[in-house]
Amino acid sequence: MQLYYIRHAQSENNLLWELTGSGDSRKVDPDLTDLGQQQSLYLAQFLRAEGLDTYSRNPDVQNVTGFGITHLYCSLMLRAVQTGAAIARALDLSLTGWRDLHETGGMFLQDPETGEYLGQPGQSRAFFAAHYPELTLPETVTEDGWWNRPFEELEERPARAQRVLSTLLARHGESDDRVALISHGGFFYHLLHAIFDWPARERQWFYMNNVAITRIDFTPDRTQLMYLNRLDFLPRTLVSR
Repeated sequence: MQLYYIRHAQSENNLLWELTGSGDSRKVDPDLTDLGQQQSLYLAQFLRAEGLDTYSRNPDVQNVTGFGITHLYCSLMLRAVQTGAAIARALDLSLTGWRDLHETGGMFLQDPETGEYLGQPGQSRAFFAAHYPELTLPETVTEDGWWNRPFEELEERPARAQRVLSTLLARHGESDDRVALISHGGFFYHLLHAIFDWPARERQWFYMNNVAITRIDFTPDRTQLMYLNRLDFLPRTLVSR
């Protein structure tokens, strides 16, 4: 399996943070910005582009021969769904929603008076069906929303990353599938730790720009990080945090 972890395009909350350095007035489930929409189109076209048939090196570390994505999964947060939908349309692939790919914390807002993190419902099944027909939803998504639980605490996150890894390996591990996950920067930290069995450390982080790609190859004898935070397909004017 080749795994492509892709962070979503710029969201309204990303822009808010870039402009103010604060999460005050953040939205629980932000849309992509205009810049984010442009980023997602560049990303989709890059993944779609045909490679060089004459390139013969094995492995193709930089995807010179193309990507050949076979499976496409996304978080159910709107910024990931919107990014994934652009890719799905470009590649003519179905887009599968995966609840466990959500950003750390889940769907929440912070009470301005108490500072408490309050869980929110998330979008409903009818909403997704009306706006994203290319998205296949898990049965657990109802008309009451897909989250409907408290804030995800720090100690819950490594176990979720391990669940995602175990599911990926069960579905695709012993195959030549090329799997793309459209997810989030915070969850990326936890999934990398699960994949490489690294101990968590304070003051440690693995940075990902919006729409950046990280590739990890799983073979019978090793797991290889081929590249991280790849962004060479994006014009400099569209690079964002």
